[in-house]
Amino acid sequence: MTTAKVERLMNLVIALLSTHGYITAERIRKSVAGYGDSPSDDAFSRMFERDKNELRDLGIPLETGRVSSLDPTEGYRINRDAYALPDIELTADEAAVVAVATQLWQSPELVTATQGALLKLRAGGVDVEPEVGVPLSAPAGFPGLRGSEGVLPVLLSAINAGKVVEFDHRSSRTAPFTKRTVEPWGVITHHRRWYLVGHDRDRDDTRTFRLSRMGTDVAAVGPAGAVRPPDGVDLRAVVTKAVAEAPGGVQARVWVADGRATSLRRAGTSTGPRTLGGRDGEVIELDTGPYNGLVREIAGHGADAVVLEPAALRDEVLARLRAAAGEAIR
Repeated sequence: MTTAKVERLMNLVIALLSTHGYITAERIRKSVAGYGDSPSDDAFSRMFERDKNELRDLGIPLETGRVSSLDPTEGYRINRDAYALPDIELTADEAAVVAVATQLWQSPELVTATQGALLKLRAGGVDVEPEVGVPLSAPAGFPGLRGSEGVLPVLLSAINAGKVVEFDHRSSRTAPFTKRTVEPWGVITHHRRWYLVGHDRDRDDTRTFRLSRMGTDVAAVGPAGAVRPPDGVDLRAVVTKAVAEAPGGVQARVWVADGRATSLRRAGTSTGPRTLGGRDGEVIELDTGPYNGLVREIAGHGADAVVLEPAALRDEVLARLRAAAGEAIR
């Protein structure tokens, strides 16, 4: 099937789906890209007949009928109700399996099948990996998981078996690692990052851990069946709350270029002018507020806003900028 034919068929499907009534062949010839270059009426008729048969062979419910009660001319449309995919429902465990499988099916022999499977699931409304999105053209791994790809299968296996996990974790890129012992309840994605939710035995509290900040030595310990998530717990709500909470009492110092980053200036207090990298600007103090929102706001100004402190906030902004640069390169 040539590229021109594929484009023509796609254009035809879009046209037939965008109307509630029937479209005549003549109107299709005039308005659907790919048919207007037909050298004659006979050539168009043959092409259109082949295309209709091809759509029906693909299972697309092409219907024929009168254009209107006053116009007996035969027209065409696609039955939307018959064309729409039925709802596809996966349990949390099934969606997790699909997510892991797409990470593992990256060999040259399987990558095409992987991408096709993801497209079909997404077309059916299945959020295989919510908010993160799998880069169909770059099977190098998932955003937010790079460097810790081996952690996810261990955690999912432990969750499935109901076993406790032990791992090293740090609160920021510059903080030291500490040993954690956790009863894992589930793994959730939020804003392109992966998080483990569970009960931290050392702190006797529900905690959230970003996978990219875990050490690579993650181990399941103890007997199977020892861990059971509380009934009714909303893992996504736990992660959303944890990410949104700001470190208490932390003030950020940010340099902003003259005439730039107006929204940051309005939100902060100026502490005086400063030249940075040969550019004039000033330093402002900001309440960190919702941490993830501040990271997104500062990163959105690019080189016009530079975090001076705290180091954890600077690292978060740099990580977001590098991730954005990597997506642009791909």
